[in-house]
Amino acid sequence: MLKTFINTSKISTNRLVLRRLQSTYTIPTIQKGVTFYKNNGPLKYEDIAVPKPKPNELLINVKYSGVCHTDLHAWKGDWPLPVKFDPYLVGGHEGAGVVVAMGSEVKNWSIGDHAGIKWLQSSCMTCEACENSNESNCPDAVLSGYTHNGSFQQYATADAVQAARIPQETDLAEVAPILCAGVTVYKALKSANLKAGQWVAISGAAGGLGSLAVQYAKAMGYRVLGIDGGEGKQELFEKCGGEIYIDFTKEKNIVEAIKEATHGGAHGVINVSVSEQAISASTEYVRNNGTVVLVGLPAGAVCKSDVFSHVVKSISIVGSYVGNRADTREAIDFFSRGLVKSPIKIIGLSELPRAFMEMEQGKVLGRYVVDTAK
Repeated sequence: MLKTFINTSKISTNRLVLRRLQSTYTIPTIQKGVTFYKNNGPLKYEDIAVPKPKPNELLINVKYSGVCHTDLHAWKGDWPLPVKFDPYLVGGHEGAGVVVAMGSEVKNWSIGDHAGIKWLQSSCMTCEACENSNESNCPDAVLSGYTHNGSFQQYATADAVQAARIPQETDLAEVAPILCAGVTVYKALKSANLKAGQWVAISGAAGGLGSLAVQYAKAMGYRVLGIDGGEGKQELFEKCGGEIYIDFTKEKNIVEAIKEATHGGAHGVINVSVSEQAISASTEYVRNNGTVVLVGLPAGAVCKSDVFSHVVKSISIVGSYVGNRADTREAIDFFSRGLVKSPIKIIGLSELPRAFMEMEQGKVLGRYVVDTAK
């Protein structure tokens, strides 16, 4: 009986190894991608080589990729962190696709699995930040679409440890924005330390990040006030489940309007807006003992808080920088259970320059997602 059991186990193991190593996918040597060779240089939709995975990496056939405001910063080069060209850079860090090849050291993945490419490509996993599950704060972090070619291409590599696991039945276009925008706002909401029934104000509530923040906040049991302005923004906010909308283009005194609507101020504020003025205003309308969370990264901006008021109100101002592997798993689970859905508009990969232009002009409702096949 024991001998039979051992033999069966070996057969099962061998089959698993074969399933992991053998791929029915035909992997080309040349693919389409969007590149740029210098900051603010032309965005080129061109033929580039398909990368080969390192021993610790997956090769993912990217089906869809969300377009994040960070991608715009990477192209413009207006952050103090330089991008890496070799000789070009492929942006993108919200890639959802299928595993078609794996490096020799990869464990716990199989060919055909659905996988996601996140902002954090890899980290050292040995420093203090990594030991405390703060991998994004690792001083040696490698960033997708910034210091490592990202998901605006048909095939991309991802570190097997950091790659996001996506359930097989998932719509890859719909889940793509969750891999950065969703994880980022979910982590920010956790950082606000709120209780169910408390008010959270979301500055930039109808953008790609904000529209997801509204839904996560509602799913977590918070009351949601949104601040934004422009055509269609209030409609989208309310569609996402928000309760009170403040249009900054029409309201003369934002601070007093929010205090009145929330009967004393928001318990927490999630700043996904890229307006320095809006960020500083949030320190005024947050209520006593509340928390202001900084998420959006406008180049060169400063968060101003009156010291006397800051101390007397005992408020906290914290930064929230994407999330770790657990945050990613939890954020995807909210999506898988139908509690959040990114308002997306699918365009072809070749149309990426137009998406960047509209992002610069503040015209984007929800999130652009590129189809890499077009």
